[in-house]
Amino acid sequence: MENVEKVFHNDANVIVTQSRFIASGRTYTMRNISSVTVSTVEKDKKLQIALLVVGCLMALTGGGVQIAGFVIALGALIWLLTMKNNYAVRISTNAGESNSLTSADKAYVQKIVNAVNEAIIHRG
Repeated sequence: MENVEKVFHNDANVIVTQSRFIASGRTYTMRNISSVTVSTVEKDKKLQIALLVVGCLMALTGGGVQIAGFVIALGALIWLLTMKNNYAVRISTNAGESNSLTSADKAYVQKIVNAVNEAIIHRG
């Protein structure tokens, strides 16, 4: 009788089986994974804040730079408010913690975390 490996998740980017977790071109063995969680990866907002400050300062000065400053400040504010964080599948192994997969889709990341958790439980 053939030993068939149980698959918990399989798509174009990720495969989770009872013995392996493959994501972003890396393979992790389930026996080395001690835990898995969803982690938030916040995007750097320094550029948007700097543009907002510069735009506001330009808008407060006199002359023709007021309109340009207002446009820069408004654009930076819209950019800052529409930025979304990314989410990562964070795994803990005997070698430490790492983000194995990152996506803007939190539901997708949670689905992968659930599949890895199921594989860990199945492993026993």
